[in-house]
Amino acid sequence: MKCLLCLGLLLAALCAVIHCCPEDICREVNNANLKDGRENLLTYSCDKKGSNYADFVFRFYKQASSKEADKNVFFSPMSISTAFAMLAVGAKSTTLTQIFEGLGFDNLTETHMHDVHESFHKVLSVLNCADVNITLNIGNALFTATGYEPQESFLKNTKEYYDADFFSSDFHKPEEATKQINKYVEEKTEGKIPELVGHLDPSTALVLVNYIYFKAVWEKSFDPLFTYEDDFFVNTNATVRVNMMHRDGTSNIYYDQDLSCVVVELPYQGTARALLILPDAGKMKQVEDALSKETVCKWDSRLATRRSNLQLPKFSISGSYDIKALFEEMGITEVFSGNADLSGISGNHDLQVSQAIHKALLEVDEAGTEAAGATAIIFTRGPSVSHTIKFNRPFLILITEKQTGTVLFMGKVVDPTKE
Repeated sequence: MKCLLCLGLLLAALCAVIHCCPEDICREVNNANLKDGRENLLTYSCDKKGSNYADFVFRFYKQASSKEADKNVFFSPMSISTAFAMLAVGAKSTTLTQIFEGLGFDNLTETHMHDVHESFHKVLSVLNCADVNITLNIGNALFTATGYEPQESFLKNTKEYYDADFFSSDFHKPEEATKQINKYVEEKTEGKIPELVGHLDPSTALVLVNYIYFKAVWEKSFDPLFTYEDDFFVNTNATVRVNMMHRDGTSNIYYDQDLSCVVVELPYQGTARALLILPDAGKMKQVEDALSKETVCKWDSRLATRRSNLQLPKFSISGSYDIKALFEEMGITEVFSGNADLSGISGNHDLQVSQAIHKALLEVDEAGTEAAGATAIIFTRGPSVSHTIKFNRPFLILITEKQTGTVLFMGKVVDPTKE
């Protein structure tokens, strides 16, 4: 029987913490890490093709939303991709190829695979040294079963590329091991994710945790005094009452006539921004089908500063996903089968992924945004005039970090009153 290996990835958003890096280290990282002359495979430039990693966000979104077209969607592509990139450190053969190609990386020579991990290392380093106005902290930990020794190369590379912390856990006492891991996660996320792991089998070999913690305030906040109650049209037959925020002023806006949607950029203080996409009535699927790196690049290039009467609901939504099922539909299948080659972790072919779960939470109010999420992967051995833009029907949201060009969160708000 194959022993259990649990890989948990946590994305926890939004509470204030002390800045993650000393000022001198962050200055060095920001000056050099993305500017060493080599292409970073996680970032994208709209004037060149680069890797297809950027489209992983939209491919996963389309797969997730196809299962629940009339429900809220929210997830962290950075969380999910980091978890599986770390898994790839110990993968080989077609298992490794499927993971990387599923994330948008091809041409998998040994040099290119090194570049993928190096790209994650650089982006994670820059994100951890984000602008002082943003709280953004990402980290990883590996909990190993007492007496279980992963391959030295796996431990070395997860430390080198993902700066993983290492802990020993007695999985023969699953309740104690569960408590140990959940306490670690809870502390790292300021209590936002109190229970990442629900149950561990005594035959668990490893639990790998990745957490990401983010908090940002709007560059131009909404005055709570102007918030009022209004209708939100979930669909043509149903409405709900929401607290609608209101702000007059200028925003970067673009109306896409081809896709029948308005795009509004709402910057946070620092280097992050939210991109809100409001399809015209009945046009949500048309916009969803067109989501791609090229579409977002087009929107970015055509945003223009305009006066607007912006109305946006306060909301809190969440998402919970069976990553295993979604990835299998995206062509990442072998890692979940008895043919999985994760010998880079164990030294033999006795591991496979049995479960992969992702949960995420988003809260938006007058001050800014809070988001939190977690992923668990379990392995078994075997114009200038003011106009109104009212987000009173389903809309999309992208939260990106501008310096690295990475998407931290993505979602669809169908019903702001339902978590």
